[in-house]
Amino acid sequence: MLDLLELNLKKAAQIIAEAKHLAAFTGAGISVESGIPSYRGQGGIWTKYNPQVLDINFFQENPEESWKHIRNVFYDYFAKAQPNAAHQILAKWEQEGRLKSIVTQNIDNLHHAAGNVNVIEFHGNSQVMTCTKCAEKYPAKQVNLDKIPPKCPKCNGLLKPDFIFFGEGIPKDAFEQSDFESNNADVFLVIGTTGEVYPAAEIPKNAARNGAKIIEINPEDSAFTRNFTTVHLKGKAGEILTRLDEILQTIVKE
Repeated sequence: MLDLLELNLKKAAQIIAEAKHLAAFTGAGISVESGIPSYRGQGGIWTKYNPQVLDINFFQENPEESWKHIRNVFYDYFAKAQPNAAHQILAKWEQEGRLKSIVTQNIDNLHHAAGNVNVIEFHGNSQVMTCTKCAEKYPAKQVNLDKIPPKCPKCNGLLKPDFIFFGEGIPKDAFEQSDFESNNADVFLVIGTTGEVYPAAEIPKNAARNGAKIIEINPEDSAFTRNFTTVHLKGKAGEILTRLDEILQTIVKE
């Protein structure tokens, strides 16, 4: 007799196999298996660092203090992270033409590193830096962080990681592209997110309101589970997506 998870995996795989426009929405939970802690909850980043260092006003007034923590978290630590099985399966599905896009709240660049191309970075990307004065952009790997705060080689302005700080708005292109996906997807994968960060959390909810089936992959219930989720697959993202892919291959061969 199949257990509940296995039954739900088969149900979800069938939904994915029949999808005409499959999109994914990912949060910090998908990167936990890569060694990147989530922001909230036990052991989360905000239990060790004050979120104030990523407030745009604090950053502008105290760039050296902010940069000390930014360098430690996002460049000394995060830079060592590699894509895990969950990232790799999503990249495989895009290459196969199965997955249309990923809307991600994450700034760790791991979807790109895994091979995904159509990645909508709702909160930006830590692997790019932008000048707060002239708006020139630089790959983070080319910026020397031995001396902080780093300055723009072109105009000597203050460099800032190209992700959204508290107090900043969502980039227009990312917002519009995400809205398009929520209006056009018939199936949305929701992976590793609590559904508590807005306006990002509205994307899967809007998709569900438009008739999309929501397949949620989370170890615990989230803000999506009760009212929006079609199938909830409880477990680690890498393990669940690997098993889903195995089942999908058998469906395709039938």
